[in-house]
Amino acid sequence: MVQKIPTRPDAWQLLNKYNKSESLIKHALSVEAVMRYMAGKYGEPADKWAVIGLIHDLDYEQYPEQHCRMTKKILEQNNWPDEYIRAVMSHGWGLVTAVQPQTLLEKTLYTIDELTGFVTACALVRPSKSVMDLEVKSVRKKWKTLNFAAGVNREVIEKGAVMMACDLDDLINDVIMALRKISAEIGL
Repeated sequence: MVQKIPTRPDAWQLLNKYNKSESLIKHALSVEAVMRYMAGKYGEPADKWAVIGLIHDLDYEQYPEQHCRMTKKILEQNNWPDEYIRAVMSHGWGLVTAVQPQTLLEKTLYTIDELTGFVTACALVRPSKSVMDLEVKSVRKKWKTLNFAAGVNREVIEKGAVMMACDLDDLINDVIMALRKISAEIGL
């Protein structure tokens, strides 16, 4: 069977089939936006990166104990390209999969998944509850408070930044800028 290139409507339909949680859908939209932004920054195919970002946690709500593995199965059943499936699997490297990020797309997804969650948490504790007035220095200040957003794996973000050969402050700024573009849609 010939694999077709998945579109955003394809990804959106699957995401909503397996996820009802508003917070997980907002996270998916956030990662989609950051992946689109990063693809633009690197001159990569924005639609492809965004679709992978949107679908990356497809299985998390219904199958948290099988995270990434069920997404692989679902995407295979829906005839998604192997490259897209591998990218999704790689974002769980060292946590729930052994698929190490190799490409720039995979390294970016691995890094910004957790970072997007952290930046979102930083925005939500601001008086404005918005990314529109969030600055890198505010995020860095919260970074040092280990009990803040304790569920965010800072080691993954730091390891990802090294893999991407990027400065962490620059990545934080990129995430903030990307989230500003969809702030109304995600309530930030």
